[in-house]
Amino acid sequence: MRVSSTILVLTVTACVCFVVQACEPDQIQYGCKIYGTACSCGHGCKTEYIYKNRRVCLNALRERSSNVCSRTPCQRGICIQTVQDPGFTCKCEGTGYYGQRCEKACPTTAVYGLVFPHECVVI
Repeated sequence: MRVSSTILVLTVTACVCFVVQACEPDQIQYGCKIYGTACSCGHGCKTEYIYKNRRVCLNALRERSSNVCSRTPCQRGICIQTVQDPGFTCKCEGTGYYGQRCEKACPTTAVYGLVFPHECVVI
């Protein structure tokens, strides 16, 4: 039983470290973000986790007119509201598309001079 608890702690720690490494150290905070049609809370970048707590995030969800994601700016993928222009980001991973609004089809063959978009990498 003690071994499985240790493995769980290590797994959770590894996941938190992965999220933390995506931001500059002074840009990490606990907060909430609108993820699709729900609030997701945890540690992450200030630019993504813009709400201080779940209550504030849920209030923002109720005020759909102020939520840019309610206007479905992403052609595919999941819209996440941010504080930086244009006020949202589209998560395209797993859709077969990339681009600011997940509007560009992933290349199926290597194209000279094109850097393969990370959203198109399938592991």
